[in-house]
Amino acid sequence: MKNLLSLILLISTFTFSQTKVSGIILDDAKQPVSYATVAFKNSAEGVIADENGKFYLESKKTYPTLVISFVGYKDKEISLSGEHNYDLKISLENANEIAEVKVYGGKTSKKNNPAIDILRKIWERKKKNGLRQFNQYEYDKYEKIEFDINSIDSTFMKNKIFKNVEFIFQHVDTSAITGKNFLPIFINETKSKVYGDNVKNKTKDVLEANKYSGFGNANNDGVNAFLKDLYADYDIYNNYLKFFDKDFVSPLSRTGIQVYNYVLADSTFIDKKWCYNIVYYPRRKNELTFKGDFWVNDSTYAIKSINMEASKSANINWVRDIYIEQEFDVLNDSVFLLKRDHMMTDFALTKKEGSNGMYGKRTTMFKNHQFNNEKDDKFYREEVNTFNKEAFTKTDEYWEENRFESLNSNEKGIYEMLDTLKTVPKIKRFYNLVSILGSGYIQVGKFDIGPIFSTFGYNDVEGQRIRLGGRTYFGPNDPWRIQGYTAYGFKDQKIKYGINARVMLDKKNRFIASFGNRRDVEQIGVSLTTSNDILGRSFASSSFFSSGINNKLTNVNLTNLGFEIEPVKNLVFESSFSYRTLSSASPEFKLDYFTDDTFSKTANKITQSEVNFLINYTPNRKMIGYGVDRMEVDLNYPRIFVSYSQGLKGVLNSDFNYSKLQLFYRQPLLIGGFGRLFTTLEVGKTFGTVPLSLMGIIPGNQSYFIIDNTYNLLNYYDFVADQYTSLHLEHNFNGKLFSRVPLLRKLNWREIIGVKAVYGSVSNENKVLNASGQIYQAPVDGYYEYSAGIGNIFKVMRVDASWRGSYFDIPEARKFTIRVGFGFYF
Repeated sequence: MKNLLSLILLISTFTFSQTKVSGIILDDAKQPVSYATVAFKNSAEGVIADENGKFYLESKKTYPTLVISFVGYKDKEISLSGEHNYDLKISLENANEIAEVKVYGGKTSKKNNPAIDILRKIWERKKKNGLRQFNQYEYDKYEKIEFDINSIDSTFMKNKIFKNVEFIFQHVDTSAITGKNFLPIFINETKSKVYGDNVKNKTKDVLEANKYSGFGNANNDGVNAFLKDLYADYDIYNNYLKFFDKDFVSPLSRTGIQVYNYVLADSTFIDKKWCYNIVYYPRRKNELTFKGDFWVNDSTYAIKSINMEASKSANINWVRDIYIEQEFDVLNDSVFLLKRDHMMTDFALTKKEGSNGMYGKRTTMFKNHQFNNEKDDKFYREEVNTFNKEAFTKTDEYWEENRFESLNSNEKGIYEMLDTLKTVPKIKRFYNLVSILGSGYIQVGKFDIGPIFSTFGYNDVEGQRIRLGGRTYFGPNDPWRIQGYTAYGFKDQKIKYGINARVMLDKKNRFIASFGNRRDVEQIGVSLTTSNDILGRSFASSSFFSSGINNKLTNVNLTNLGFEIEPVKNLVFESSFSYRTLSSASPEFKLDYFTDDTFSKTANKITQSEVNFLINYTPNRKMIGYGVDRMEVDLNYPRIFVSYSQGLKGVLNSDFNYSKLQLFYRQPLLIGGFGRLFTTLEVGKTFGTVPLSLMGIIPGNQSYFIIDNTYNLLNYYDFVADQYTSLHLEHNFNGKLFSRVPLLRKLNWREIIGVKAVYGSVSNENKVLNASGQIYQAPVDGYYEYSAGIGNIFKVMRVDASWRGSYFDIPEARKFTIRVGFGFYF
């Protein structure tokens, strides 16, 4: 069997190409020559070596000679012996033309450089090229996405997990870009019709067909969410290209001359059009840049083809390589349209060569363009909750007829291989384990147990706390769902629970009704903007480690009946009626208030009925799923949240009559190559007289961890307010500054700065009502704190230092603190 597998691997490795070359390029001092051009002689097939001088090049044709060139060095020709030439060491000699070396050696000149003169012409004409020159457009699009395990070798194949499933290695192939062996594990094909209107700045993508194979189901939310986030659309003419929540500087950017070197390398006819070839490479390491080359037409200055490979030293995690190539078709003398777009990402835990990783590959093709067919605004209106079942049931015959390019023999076998692999018990168990860690739920039939990460907790009132929960689960697009939990505190020896049911009454507009009840212990006041989430529980109520005493908790009995509707995509209206009782959960903490004008009677429990109306607008938010529960693709979208609540005194023995208005606005902003700024604004006011438990509590953070929208140097109930304005600013430079410091460059740390401020006050009427013993102190002079942090420590850790800026006279006020955060960041 081993000999047979070796033979199959050997055949599959060398079937599809006839010339393969790899190696490293060195100078006279045996130091790597970065970004040299490597090409087969008398051909247009070539690559740019990386910053370490390494390269890999292959072709389906047979070539006897390799040519290496770089400005400042003499061109060198290498004779190739046979079809496969690996690990070559090629030395270049310095050129004799001293003047040329002075102008272009290392960092090229920004003046008197013909390549930059051409680049300026591209900037001038970019709005007149491609689809931009038409008012309206439409075309057919075919997209193929594939994931592969790479760096397959004999050690990998001997792993015990592959015992009795060795047949999968029949599908091992070799990457034409990196030369690594890979094993496909997922493939997805889609065909769609795309419409656009440049005048109205509107687009619409209508899915016509989808073919899926791999683990999961055809509508796997997690996979689709990952794909949508991973492969966002990009335009090479833009100044910045967004990948993995980061802005890479485009080689065609107006700021490109600040970060790239450009060399005019060649010129020739391509498709009867005279084109210039420009090679580019980064001026500095660790920045979010590419290396590669592009061909540009000499009259329209439209791009004919381009390839881009991300700098290996770029400050980005879990990604070893990003490779992009685009080809443009000449529709007529003046129209160049994108014909083919290919992107390959090499995901890996480490950038070390030879370690296993995963390729994510997307190939997109475009054809059948039509122009200036105007459509009304209604056509472009996004449907809120549409699901075309027929798109997922197309026959094999349909795909054979409608693919823009045929699958190769290896790709054709992926579907059958993966469908077979899904039936192997131990592979299914491994897949289920990964699913549990990803979702937090253990699926048992039509029921999910979890979330498992909320099983254990601790606070000063409950002591050690254990929680068990679950939900109904028939599939990711369930039109109804029941979810609940029960919990027990070993210190207070009380049982808590929560249960909630949601049902979608109208799929088109996502009209959903919900009902639930919760009896639990909660840390109220950990968020300025509040909601009636039945199953929600703050981190402050369950933190294992906290600074100071954490006993200011509240017994909450909440019942809520709600309705929501989404008439326009990402615009949600909600209305609810809630009934709750609130009382102190600790003898050391009181919520008492006076109940008469003589201040002789007090109450320690609040009964309150309330109606709530809210608007939640999240433009550009990407969601996955069509059921009552959906998944967010990422958090890079603005959010506007407006809430109005009305207390109903006398309804179900309710105690207070009041009105509360709240506004929450969040805006993430990618600032070119300078990272991302997060801005959060919260404004609120309560009209009427209310006790402490209904006040606005300025959210403190007594944990040792970073919690969004809280104040790191405040304890719970340090500040209260019945009207407030809060502003949080946080900017992540994504390593822009540290990349300029040699000693810090290799660490790939990222700089983060922030400032938080809040102003608020309390009315005299609310102060008079207070019988809790809690001092009502409001930030009437404005409280603020500022922070500086380092992110991406060991790729998963962030450390922030925070300093207090005002109100130093508060008893036991903390002036400085350290907070830690964890997460997987690209």
